[in-house]
Amino acid sequence: MRIVLSNIGTFGDINPLIALALELKRRGHVPVMALPNVYRPKIEPLGLAFHAVRPDIDPTDRALIAMIYDVKKGTETGLREFLFPALRQTYDDLLNAATQPTRADLLLLGELNYAGPSVAEVTGIPWASYVLAPLSFFSAFDPPVLPPYPRLARADKVTGFGRVIKRLARFTTRNWPEPIYELRRELGLPSGSNPIFDAKHSPYLVLALFSRVLGVKQKDWPPNTLITGFCFYDSDAGNAALPAHLEKFVAAGEPPVVFTLGSAAVLAAGNFYEVSAKTAARLGVRAVLLIGSDPRNRPRQPLPSSICVAEYAPYSALFSRSRLIVHQGGVGTTGQCLRAGKPMLIMPYSHDQPDNARRMRRLKVSRTIQKADYKPARVARKLRAMLDDPDFAVRAQSVAQQIAAEGGVKTACDALEVLYAKVCNKTIEATASRP
Repeated sequence: MRIVLSNIGTFGDINPLIALALELKRRGHVPVMALPNVYRPKIEPLGLAFHAVRPDIDPTDRALIAMIYDVKKGTETGLREFLFPALRQTYDDLLNAATQPTRADLLLLGELNYAGPSVAEVTGIPWASYVLAPLSFFSAFDPPVLPPYPRLARADKVTGFGRVIKRLARFTTRNWPEPIYELRRELGLPSGSNPIFDAKHSPYLVLALFSRVLGVKQKDWPPNTLITGFCFYDSDAGNAALPAHLEKFVAAGEPPVVFTLGSAAVLAAGNFYEVSAKTAARLGVRAVLLIGSDPRNRPRQPLPSSICVAEYAPYSALFSRSRLIVHQGGVGTTGQCLRAGKPMLIMPYSHDQPDNARRMRRLKVSRTIQKADYKPARVARKLRAMLDDPDFAVRAQSVAQQIAAEGGVKTACDALEVLYAKVCNKTIEATASRP
């Protein structure tokens, strides 16, 4: 099958698609990656077809990144000021990828590609959707933690709390989808169901590309949802080795504590790395700071030899050799920590991160600290308590065994092949029934 895989987002959103595309190619299919152009240098060396989809992402636009990761307005800013103004361009680009040079047999769409369902409807191409975290389902029976109200995480057991949160979210966002409705009117399509909560999920197949340790299927999820397990990929254009200086550092002593902010929050790091370096020095532990490509993230004070700074490292190669990871709570980073069987201290920014932090706390493999509390003395106290408690590491190793048994890439690709077979069978039956 020719299958177009598309989304707009960070590496956390894109890496699972790369994992699926590589496996589909290995099985003899023709995957086509329809993504923002910034990802082209990472995709084409893998031998995968690439189509650019707007809006492109400017990783140097720190002002926009900071707004998108604002706790109170980040999600609204990302949708209304970045994604929705380019909605028609997204539609045109994805339509081209889906029909040229030949028509796709199947689409796999991420929830941030809000033009995708309209492309599927106009072309008649069957489609599957995917989500990366339980927050995306916004269940009343497993209510999410909303970024502006992280301290409500402990209120999720209150009777009726989930229904209240669900109604509040729909009311608050009631005007956000108007650009999507406008595009659909222009295309001669009915408005359809709510794009923020409902229409982003395929009527054929919804792949939940996360582990059951994060969440199990709820009765208000789409009925055709399949929890696959994580789909891991984190190499740099096929290179999964640590940078040479980091490899030398890791091999030279006891496992380090790793401080990282993923691929997007690192662009709005603030004083995270400055505080992290001071914390590591206060604790007297070996540490790795993954600071990204912006030199402003490098701590200003001189660093001892016990602290190593690197721009980037494949998590799968580093986390397994670490002691504990401090991170922002993105689901991709969280999944890699679980895979490595390492405890975490999570400092969530926005979007799904506070909810992921709550789920890790439920598993008793992590603790949470709010951004406003990220100060050397406070971070050091939390880390020391975790490092001195071997139960965190024992529980993390137990969860890692569950993650290893899931096989997310295989499960997801099997499901896509089953969907394709059903589509082919229906086409054959329809052809045979014609006079």
